[in-house]
Amino acid sequence: MKQIILGTAGHIDHGKTSLIKAVTGINTDRLKEEKERGITIELGFASIDLPSGQHLSIVDVPGHEKFVKHMVAGATGIDIVVMVIAADEGVMPQTREHLEICTLLGIKHAFVVLTKIDMVDEEWLELVLDDINGFIQGTFLENSYIVTVSSTTGQGIPEFIQMLDKMCAQIPSRPPSAFFRLPVDRVFTMHGFGTVITGSLISGNVRVGDSVMLYPSLIKSKVRGIQVHNQSVDTAESGMRTAINMQGLEKTVIQRGDILASPDSLKPSYMLDVALHYLESNKKPLKNRARIRFHSGASEILGRLILLESDELASGEDTVAQIRLEAPIAVVKDDHFVLRSYSPVRTIGGGQILNPIPGKHKRHRPEIIENLKAFDHRSPEEIIAYHVNQAGFQGVSMADIKIMANLSDKRLQSTLQGLLSKRIIIQIDKEHKIYIHGDSLELLKKQTSANLTAYHKANPLKKGMPKEELKSKLPSYLQAKLFNLVFNQLIKSETMMHEKDTVRMASHKVSLGIDQTVLRKKISEQYRSSRLTPPYFKALCKTLDVEISQAKDVLLLLINDGLLVKAKEELYFDADALNDLKKRLVRFLETDGEITTSQFKEMTGASRKYVIPLIEYFDSQNVTLRVGDVRKLRAGHSN
Repeated sequence: MKQIILGTAGHIDHGKTSLIKAVTGINTDRLKEEKERGITIELGFASIDLPSGQHLSIVDVPGHEKFVKHMVAGATGIDIVVMVIAADEGVMPQTREHLEICTLLGIKHAFVVLTKIDMVDEEWLELVLDDINGFIQGTFLENSYIVTVSSTTGQGIPEFIQMLDKMCAQIPSRPPSAFFRLPVDRVFTMHGFGTVITGSLISGNVRVGDSVMLYPSLIKSKVRGIQVHNQSVDTAESGMRTAINMQGLEKTVIQRGDILASPDSLKPSYMLDVALHYLESNKKPLKNRARIRFHSGASEILGRLILLESDELASGEDTVAQIRLEAPIAVVKDDHFVLRSYSPVRTIGGGQILNPIPGKHKRHRPEIIENLKAFDHRSPEEIIAYHVNQAGFQGVSMADIKIMANLSDKRLQSTLQGLLSKRIIIQIDKEHKIYIHGDSLELLKKQTSANLTAYHKANPLKKGMPKEELKSKLPSYLQAKLFNLVFNQLIKSETMMHEKDTVRMASHKVSLGIDQTVLRKKISEQYRSSRLTPPYFKALCKTLDVEISQAKDVLLLLINDGLLVKAKEELYFDADALNDLKKRLVRFLETDGEITTSQFKEMTGASRKYVIPLIEYFDSQNVTLRVGDVRKLRAGHSN
């Protein structure tokens, strides 16, 4: 069976609560002050089983202008609205404001109930009906039924119930959603149970024992019990008025306007991109940075409206804007909202969320404005691709895509698969499901190649760039998995070459200038002729009358080419001389088993300043092993 919620709307004292009592037998005014003053202050709740068997939840809202924020909270999630107008007064200010609010909230199914017909004569009744027909022209109530009733005498009540049954049959089932969400409109403590929250379950479902989270506070809890219309149930579904008993939560940590949802499924934000309609009933233009009251679900948050394309908005105009709030809120794409002025307080406009977690926009940026305006006719594929592209190298997580696209799980998966198969987006992290746009990946590959090319230009005598240094040239927030993906793709395409810990462009070759070629020859000859007693590097530079930095590049090239070997800082040996010494040392140790420092000094014919670095070099190369004052041959080494 479909789950349907009926909401009332209309001016104060037009008989909304009396109508619900006449239909259900339930007085939704439960507070002492409400009964004493005879007005509805808080939301009231009832239910009825219609003749067809359809069960209907009912939310009765206050009509007084001071309690419009409660009305907005109650209207969230309703499927049918009954616009209640009293026959003795006709259309009044809150009738108009409530109609505007229902329009802004996207309510489609509604009809008018003319109450208190027992208090007027036929002639007056005809005048009021004409007034109502004029009032609903051009609104979503146009051509809707007008049912005349008296809650006192019962006249018209059967017709009212019949109309509800007929309308319920026309309402389609709620579409599937990836989210369980329940905006909290009441919180109280019940003796023996603890903290209880109530609200209209606007999407998804919840079960006893489920882990849940309050947003925006991110407080976790568990569902201890569920009631629907005072009956304990194991599961509540979208479209049900639901009371949930929370495990281990104090009443003080929950506020009206909080959203109960699955853990980590939503993301609180101080900024929202929106499509905004400024009501035609407004008398003055709406200025940029106007302070506003933002209503979504059961929440009311102060903020400022940032007009992205103009300095003011005329009555009746539509635009895209960014709302910057004074407290965070957790919403999803396509959620409806209502804006009310800061002071004096009245409804001025509303619309739908385009992006629930945007970055901060600068005004008068055509590309931002046009992209946001295009949201209403873009496909889910285009919207997801846009968001992933906007995220640049940071990418977008699956959790963020869900709230920015607001698709059912099945539709979301098929959309992502289509984008992935066309390589419009790329998954860079399978564990956390993070995606980057294909254009961003290509741009990052170009930047990586450009950084490496620039390195070669600055260091022409170096074979390559250390891999970690290359990574450090890219943005610090870049994920390691993304860098590795780019790195591996460049290697696979043979754009780059990877050798040990260094990388180079495939086209890069070390080429010496005429002066450097001469210098290379001089340095090489110095080390070759000095064999095991070479000059220290700084002394060599002085002898050759060359800058250390210039000689250093040539020296490193000789090392990379395997012609020189570094024993320690500033001390380098000819590779052939060192290899010859190694062979003699190994033969000696194979015959004698061990060698002292004096014996090694005699073998080299060098002074102590060379002997100690040389024997320590062979230790570091795992040729020899020091045992006390002697060296022995390490296992596995032979000539």
